Amino acid sequence: MRKKDIYILGIESSCDETAAAVVKNGRQVLSNIIASQIMVHRKFGGVVPEIASRKHVEQVLPVIDAALAQAGVALADIDAVAVTYGPGLVGALLVGLSAAKSLAWAAGKPLIGVNHLEGHVFANFLTDPDLEPPFLALVVSGGHTALLKVTGYNSFELLGQTRDDAAGEAFDKIARVMGMPYPGGPEIEKLARTGNSQAIEFPRAMLDNPYEFSFSGLKSAVINYLHNEEQADRPVHKADVAASFQEAVTDVLVQKSVAALEAAELKDIVLAGGVSANQVLQDKLAAAAHRVGARLVHPEKILCTDNAVMIACRGYYQFMDGEASGLDLNADPSLKLG
Repeated sequence: MRKKDIYILGIESSCDETAAAVVKNGRQVLSNIIASQIMVHRKFGGVVPEIASRKHVEQVLPVIDAALAQAGVALADIDAVAVTYGPGLVGALLVGLSAAKSLAWAAGKPLIGVNHLEGHVFANFLTDPDLEPPFLALVVSGGHTALLKVTGYNSFELLGQTRDDAAGEAFDKIARVMGMPYPGGPEIEKLARTGNSQAIEFPRAMLDNPYEFSFSGLKSAVINYLHNEEQADRPVHKADVAASFQEAVTDVLVQKSVAALEAAELKDIVLAGGVSANQVLQDKLAAAAHRVGARLVHPEKILCTDNAVMIACRGYYQFMDGEASGLDLNADPSLKLG
């Protein structure tokens, strides 16, 4: 007898993207709708939580309707509603969570609370149909940098994370100091293409724990360099600064990831989070993984940033494992990884 197809509706509203998607059997994307607020927040130099929440209220139901329509399914056809409940901005999370609870209750469907960061890891299952646990995951975003050992579809081991600034946070702060628009990471990467990555020797914090990260010292070193050059009335070659800064960040990410990969004796490493779209990081990590007999998997660009496809994918594996959340599920803005 043919196995029943499973349809998961995913909803994501953790920061400044309102997103909904329908995924079939965990790996087949039927729809992917994203309403971005980037242009709204750009004039403020970053996300304003109150504005983000109001925009989510305006957009969440139209986005869900569009996702169902694009997928060609009705709410009655959905097997479960998966929604991000953390980490993120509490007001933003509550909008998506409230919509998901209402739909789940009205349609009599299970509600599945999804960890946003685990969702980013699971975006890789949608890129590579052959990917299976166990593997290593490097999570790099605006709020998190961590190494995670994925031992099964629903089992994870956190190896280490950042002690202070996340990699994406450092990118955004340096971009802001250099007068670039929000979001700063892509702007730094674009400028770095015309710069010399060896022009300035910025520090690499390796720490005593081989799987933990720290980028606050690097951020301070770049800011001090810019300040000193300005005080000495010397011209600043911004492209060289961007390229040298990016080189320092990616060096640390790659070295620690490969050390963890070898220690765990794994053959696959995946990238997850917004910074996973960085081409320099992808190229360096792919080359380093190849040198130790492993391979890199990373999401396509649209799945690197916040989206609901990854939430639906993660929710599918939770659903298949019998997981479900009560309608009293609350937002957890500080939800941890692993």
